Amino acid sequence: MWEYSEKVKDHYRNPRNVGMLEDADAIGYAGSLACGDAITLFLKFDEQEKVADAKFLAYGCGSAVAAASILTEIVIGKYIGELSQITNQDIVDALEGLPMTKIHCSVMCKEVLEYAISNYKK
Repeated sequence: MWEYSEKVKDHYRNPRNVGMLEDADAIGYAGSLACGDAITLFLKFDEQEKVADAKFLAYGCGSAVAAASILTEIVIGKYIGELSQITNQDIVDALEGLPMTKIHCSVMCKEVLEYAISNYKK
């Protein structure tokens, strides 16, 4: 059995920013065939290219939901140029840790963010 931090449990039980943004400026998708997790990230930017809103949809384990939830909290208020600086370790740290066998959920969140940034820049 895995040991989860209270922060992971809270973000799994009460995920923040769940849903779609119909007028999103950027959308990213990422998934893992190995574990069956999938995340879609929606970003809305303001006139200064700062993230004004972020939403996500996730399918998979509690770690994937918690990681996507905390990712939205991390990115809101950041400028487009700051988003690429966010690492999967930042996500793990914000969750106060993840079991080693669940680190791939933070990597998937980094990937979904990279795809959304790429989508926005196109």
